[in-house]
Amino acid sequence: MGIRAEHEIHTRRRGRNLGVGLLLAAFVVLVMALTFVKITNIDFNDLPGGELQTQESN
Repeated sequence: MGIRAEHEIHTRRRGRNLGVGLLLAAFVVLVMALTFVKITNIDFNDLPGGELQTQESN
């Protein structure tokens, strides 16, 4: 049995699968980055002497 040429629909399907895979990977990276930022967020009001200076307008 000889090797047949790849059908055109398989080429389009491969391109679509690659696009979906890249979008899924980007979404996973986004969720991981947001989680990392949320976990490592420092609340400066909890630090000793860390009261924020605000300017009040009269």
